Amino acid sequence: MTRRRETRKAPQQRALIASTAARLIAEDGISGYAAAKRKAARMLGLPDSVELPDDSAIESELRTRLRLFQDGEQQERLLHLRTIAAEKMRIMQRFNPYLSGSVADGSAGRHAEIDIQLFTDSAKDVEIFLLNSGIDFRHVVPRSDRAEAVLCLDNAGDVVNLIVYPPQEERVSLKTRDGRVRERLRLPAVLQLVAAGESV
Repeated sequence: MTRRRETRKAPQQRALIASTAARLIAEDGISGYAAAKRKAARMLGLPDSVELPDDSAIESELRTRLRLFQDGEQQERLLHLRTIAAEKMRIMQRFNPYLSGSVADGSAGRHAEIDIQLFTDSAKDVEIFLLNSGIDFRHVVPRSDRAEAVLCLDNAGDVVNLIVYPPQEERVSLKTRDGRVRERLRLPAVLQLVAAGESV
């Protein structure tokens, strides 16, 4: 009897965790679905063994939350971040930049950071380029073992993460934890989104 009741509660618990995690990302600026899910489960008083929702459930809840509570603000913020991304991608063109993450897929909220993937033989090449261009940066710990380095830029309070990969990784489709291919955009696609956003 208890096992059956627990089985029935699992979908409700996952939905509650997804909703809470989306709120933490949108309102508190927690970056990363995994961290948000764990914190949400703890906040709800659920055991560590609870089955967590997949990333697509968090993304769906996040999009709903942004549409309901931050729609106008979110659209302005998204256009602002994509404009900055396009500017940085132009500067970093020699490193084959792609925009990825929430700014690329449209789920960026008020605390979102800009993630730009770069592909080059050595992260040192990017560092030297930034130094020679007079662009300040700091190193942050990569979220993926595949990334060689993450160089973080502060753009008047907006964070731009330059995620440096070896050249062969450009042909690899990076996936989310739940197996979906991560969206990434080249500069022309970002410029189209910026142009479309400005006309709305």
